[in-house]
Amino acid sequence: MSDTVLDFYQHLAQDYHLIYADWLRGIERQSNVLERVIRAHLPEARTVLDCACGIGTQAIGLARRGYTVHATDLSPAAVERAAHEAAAQGIALSVGVADFRTLAEQVPDTFDVVLACDNSLPHLIEDADLRRAAENMRDKLRPGGLLLLSIRDYDHLTLDRPRATMPQVLDGPDGPRIVFQVWDWAEDGRTYAFRLFILRPDGDGWRTTSHATTYRALLRAELNTILADSGFEDIRWHMPQDTGYHQPIVTARPV
Repeated sequence: MSDTVLDFYQHLAQDYHLIYADWLRGIERQSNVLERVIRAHLPEARTVLDCACGIGTQAIGLARRGYTVHATDLSPAAVERAAHEAAAQGIALSVGVADFRTLAEQVPDTFDVVLACDNSLPHLIEDADLRRAAENMRDKLRPGGLLLLSIRDYDHLTLDRPRATMPQVLDGPDGPRIVFQVWDWAEDGRTYAFRLFILRPDGDGWRTTSHATTYRALLRAELNTILADSGFEDIRWHMPQDTGYHQPIVTARPV
């Protein structure tokens, strides 16, 4: 994972909540779906490692629902904000800085569930890095545990290679703003340069903030192979029309 990924999340940490109309409601909605998926596969689950926690969008909601959650991320700024937001809401949450390719070295103990949502895995462009991440996630699962990931639906997106998202005009607790993304696809369609724009009122005009990174367009069959090669079985995809989640979710169990 390049330094640009770390830079992306270091700078995005202060703005991440602005991509939601209401981030706190988003936390509640996501945790409702994630808990249903967890309970369907592992009803006895109690402990969760969110190894791509960002500012705590999934970790805080699951901790509020009674799970013991340890939240880690590559970005110290994101982890610091996750801890701050959890404390502000009265939520018990332990945190740490860790790269999900080196979880075995950086995170003690094993967990019932290992979680990495919001398209975090496709920051890894090469198969070797993806396998390393998957192997480290497997190492953090107890026997019989559950891996839960979410990524964009690249099987669909690579057909049309959209260049941008429609601007969203949001008016919530954080004030009015306009949010949209621009995607610059590589010629082979394997990766795309991603830029997030956030526009906020500033006097008589608008102040623009942008955050850039690169993603791999990771297909479901590719991720299935990587997970199987990394010691997972019972690999299942759960699509948004069935779960109500904003991205496809894949679950798997350690062999």
